[in-house]
Amino acid sequence: MDHSGHGMPMDLPPFTLGRGLAFTGEPFFLTCCLLALALYGAAVLRLRRRGDSWPVGRTVAWVLGVATIALVMCTGLNDYGMVMFSVHMVQHMVISMVSPILLLLGAPVTLTLRVLPSAGRGRKGPRELLVALLHSRWVRLVSHPVFTIPLFIASLYGLYFTPLFDFLMGSTAGHIVMMGHFLAVGLAFFWPIMGVDPGPHRPGYVMRMLELFAGMPFHAFFGIALMMASEPMVTTYAHPPASLGLDALADQTAAGGIAWAFSEVPSVLVLVALLFQWYKSEERQARRSDRAADRDGDQELAAYNAYLAGLQARGR
Repeated sequence: MDHSGHGMPMDLPPFTLGRGLAFTGEPFFLTCCLLALALYGAAVLRLRRRGDSWPVGRTVAWVLGVATIALVMCTGLNDYGMVMFSVHMVQHMVISMVSPILLLLGAPVTLTLRVLPSAGRGRKGPRELLVALLHSRWVRLVSHPVFTIPLFIASLYGLYFTPLFDFLMGSTAGHIVMMGHFLAVGLAFFWPIMGVDPGPHRPGYVMRMLELFAGMPFHAFFGIALMMASEPMVTTYAHPPASLGLDALADQTAAGGIAWAFSEVPSVLVLVALLFQWYKSEERQARRSDRAADRDGDQELAAYNAYLAGLQARGR
């Protein structure tokens, strides 16, 4: 028997971690994940063949990012997510808040720019077109906090608290589109905050942290709203299959708790990444200052000492 036109069996057994993590190989996301790994690996290999290096940490971050997508979309979690709000919320939170951070730490745009050859003077090849896109008005708009923060918030409230969610969950294609949307919104929101790849908006580290904290509370409020509700708020999950032995309201409360708890996960991940980037930036700046001092005989320090000596002489 089917559920909501997905071809999902109504008689799924009660959820267990083993059943949830069993590999199912959802075709669309499995293909995308394999393609993402293959393209990234080929690019890294090309760099190394020509004698250039690529940080291992970035490769690991990319692989982990792709793996988190496969974990929630190519396993039993995707099947149970069709009929259990709590499992769906795990999928949503991972694919919109964990996977994007890891993928962005992989610096795919930087890697692409390093691999693509220059077309030469007066010509436009793939590399030049990508650079033009990164500096286009459209990218400037979709990467600006005035756009990304409301979009991040609307993907929660404008989806779950309207009939749009039930409509998308009514077909396999709609479900794929929704999950792709969650991933795209997460990438758009965290891209300027992470600041690893080039882009039109690169605020300072303090401003990035403020942008991060501007969006996170709304996830917590969304989770609390689900937890405080006295009746199921999403029609799709209002009547779970009897084979699950599940209470819809209790499952919704669990979903709200997951959404609330996950609001802290990206904050920690991003803060650690930003603090590390900040430290490395200060370290590079210190090295540049040392090299400049070696070249000019530390004239800046000498001038400052002369200034202090002048002040002291005038004070006498």
